[in-house]
Amino acid sequence: MAASLHTPLDGVDRRILAELQGDGRLSFNELSRRVNLSAPAVAERVRRLTDRGVITGYHAHVDPAAAGLPVTALVRMECFGAHCLLRERSSLELSEILQVHRVTGDDCCVLLIAVRSMEHFEEVIDRLAEHGRPSSTMVLSSPVPWRPVDVPEPS
Repeated sequence: MAASLHTPLDGVDRRILAELQGDGRLSFNELSRRVNLSAPAVAERVRRLTDRGVITGYHAHVDPAAAGLPVTALVRMECFGAHCLLRERSSLELSEILQVHRVTGDDCCVLLIAVRSMEHFEEVIDRLAEHGRPSSTMVLSSPVPWRPVDVPEPS
């Protein structure tokens, strides 16, 4: 992954990334048409971008509320030492936790969680409290739920 931070991406790589972020299900044939390269050349570039850690995977964007998880919250965890949430791999694998970000400041990490109900939220908070002090902020709406990465040109 470190190589991707130091090796600049050229214009074709940036166009490939933009197209795949718009539709990760594009075939190599369609992608090659959109970026004006042969399908084998596009396949090789995608393989290299994946090997370098620039492309980390392919997935469907799922709306938690539409999938039955209408309660979404950001939970800040103030924890440290042996019981720190980041040291407990099994706790990080809770299905309600959608994202974990290690952060600076007084908090250890920030979690994005999605649950079925406020009662379910309370259960998750109680489980997290075993690792430190959780502090939550309920998400009312997400005007920008996801945005593609706009890869800058090398300077």
